[in-house]
Order: sequence, then C-alpha cells, then structure tokens
Amino acid sequence: MAQWEPTRAAGLARAAAFAPNMGRAYAARRNYDSGAQPDTVSALSPWVRRRLIAERELLEMARAAHGPDAAKFVSEVLWRAYFKGWLEQRPEIWERTVAGLDAARSAVAQDAALAQRLAAAIEGRTGIDCFDAWIAQLRAEGWLHNHARMWFASIWIFTLRLPWELGADLFLRALVDGDAASNTLSWRWVAGLHTRGKHYLARAENIRRYTDGRFDPQGLDEEAEPLPYDGDAPLTPPTPGDAMPAGRYALLIHADDTGYDALDLPPPAQVIGVTAHGLADASAAARSFAEGAVADAAARAGAAFGCPVALVAAWPEPGDLPLVAPWLTVGPLRDSLPDGYPLAQLRNPYDAALWPLATAGFFKVKSRAAGALAPLGIALPAL
Repeated sequence: MAQWEPTRAAGLARAAAFAPNMGRAYAARRNYDSGAQPDTVSALSPWVRRRLIAERELLEMARAAHGPDAAKFVSEVLWRAYFKGWLEQRPEIWERTVAGLDAARSAVAQDAALAQRLAAAIEGRTGIDCFDAWIAQLRAEGWLHNHARMWFASIWIFTLRLPWELGADLFLRALVDGDAASNTLSWRWVAGLHTRGKHYLARAENIRRYTDGRFDPQGLDEEAEPLPYDGDAPLTPPTPGDAMPAGRYALLIHADDTGYDALDLPPPAQVIGVTAHGLADASAAARSFAEGAVADAAARAGAAFGCPVALVAAWPEPGDLPLVAPWLTVGPLRDSLPDGYPLAQLRNPYDAALWPLATAGFFKVKSRAAGALAPLGIALPAL
C-alpha cells in the first residue's frame, strides 16, 4: 500500500487515477480483495473521511465518466451519508457503544480465557490464515478492503466469540479512515444489531473466492445466530446548523470535517486548525493522517481567505472572536468538546440534504437521494 498523504492534492490525484474504474469495472470487481495494493476499490476513504475531498466531487466525477454505469459506485458513496445521518439521529447508539466498550474491557480484566482469546486475535495468533493476515495488514497499513472488514468482524464476533465493541474500537483506532458512524454501524450490522435478526456470516468458500484463493480459512462458525437485539433507539430529527455570527470571526478547522469550502463563508479574521481528534491512543498512521488533513486544510483556507493561520493541539480558549466550525458529528471528537463551549457549528449542505432521509434502512436514502441533491446541482444516475 502506498503511503497515505493527507492532502487534498493527493486525494484528488488518487480519485482521478481511479475514475476510469468507477463504472462497470467497479461493479464487477469491488468485492474482490486482491492483495496489498488495492485495484478493485478506490481506497479514497481516508480523504473522504476527513473531507479533504467531498462526496459530491466523487459523485460528479463518476457520473461524468460513466453515466448510468456508475450506479454502484454512486450507491456506495451514499452509504457514508446514510450511516452518518442514521447515527446523528440516534446518538443513544453511540452512548451504548461507549458503555459497552467499558463493560467489555472490564470483562476481559476479570476473565482469563477471554483475555487469552483477545490477545491471540490482536496479535494474529488465531490460526485462521486470513484473519491473522488482516490483523497484520491493519497494523502495518491502517487500512483494509471493505469486504475484508466484514469478514474480519464476523470472525471476531461469531468464531472467536469476542465482544464486538472491542473489535469496533480496534478498527476505530487503527484505521486511517476510522469514522464513528461507518465503523460502529458496520460492526452492528455484521452482528445483527443494526437490522434486527439480519447478520453477516463469514464463509470459507466466500473468502477463498473473493481473495482469488489467497486464503483457505479453517474452523469458521458458519451457523452462528445473530447477537441478541439490544433494542431500538429514539429517533431525533437532525437540527439545522447554528446561526452564523455577524462580523469578525475565527474559523476552526477540525479533523471530523475539514471541508470548510462547502460552507460558503465570508472571509474569517483567523483560521485555527485543531489537530486533536478525540482518540489519544489512536495508531500513529491514523493520528498522522488526521493531523495532516487539518494542517493541509488550514493552510489552504488561510491562503484562500488571506488571513493568519494557527495550529493548536486542543480546543482553543475562547477569545474575542466568535468561533465557527463545520459540524461535529457523533463520535469521539464531539465527545471531547468541553461542555458549553461557544462554537457555532455549520451544516454541510450535502449532509443537510441526505441526513433526514436516514430514518430506517438504506433504501430510503438510495431511492430519494437524486431528488434531495438536485437543488444542490448534483445529478445522479438512476440507482
């Protein structure tokens, strides 16, 4: 895997290089994990996660290059908005996940057998060839193919019988594209908690086929039942962004969303890049990419607006200038914001259009996305 360069220029270059594959080639081969250097998928998720490049840019690029043949690629891009909007409207699920993680860590401390199984998993000593290879790749590269992530999560939950919250936490801290919504809800979907009674079982034949025979896993539990459903969470429709303060202000750019340019802002008096990302013990690769993304965006904003730029490692002390930032979504960085912190958060128009559709399953987002995005000038192929 090439090094992850946390700049908008690098993300755009990767997107342009993959654009010829966003059509029929992507639909035909996206499920195949062909090895170290991804060629069946774009591997753009780190740049999209930090919004160094925007979803609308990928949607427009795919449609321009492939027209209706881009439908599958477009659909996969829309999944990110679905998961973001779904969790944003059900923050209790994130709260349960945090509490479940604490409980799982306590269980490991009190159960020697569980602790041994966990150590074997995270050290790549399970004897399951694909799983041990994926944990090594995760440690080395900070990235896994999406299909491998599903197989990994299924083996973790149903074969190794480990708490799903520990696996989700491992991914969130190790992945360069770690995102609370996509990560948490993907693990819950595999476990059978996102859609009641529907879980995902990793099967040896499926892994052999879609890794082109690189792996031949033995001992998988292919008959496991989904985890017990943990109950619905209350649905709270997304609120509009905060009001833009009048007069001079400071623009805060943070790792959750560096996409200041989608907000149509007047020039700020200062740009402040907040390099904290809410995960003190994240991997070096994940931390470096998040911090680099903030630095890149802050430098571009300062140049675009012609104002001074400062990089800080934590939320700055409020001063004379009102503070304005892109919206903080449910997850660790929002959790790190001090209570009562005076920050005006502005909603990205793309999110404002799609999040209200994420009230149930993905189909509602997929079927209504074209109408929701049309007022923004974004045209989608038939999905």
